Amino acid sequence: MGNKTNGLLALLGLGALAYWKYKKSTPEQQQAVKDKINSAKENLNKWGNDLKDKANEVASQAQSKFDEAKSKVEDSASNV
Repeated sequence: MGNKTNGLLALLGLGALAYWKYKKSTPEQQQAVKDKINSAKENLNKWGNDLKDKANEVASQAQSKFDEAKSKVEDSASNV
């Protein structure tokens, strides 16, 4: 429990330090930070969308293979 509390306190301290540095910085520096955050957010969204598309593609392929196997089983069962 102590390590968890210390970790949370450290994270809170880092957040407070980052906030203080941000507020002390010039408007140009603040804009640079905002631009970096927006760029990271766009990259994360793009990565998430790519991952989602790939998962949908794999699911579609699996569904088509399942349907193909199912139809083969049904065809061979009807031939018996």
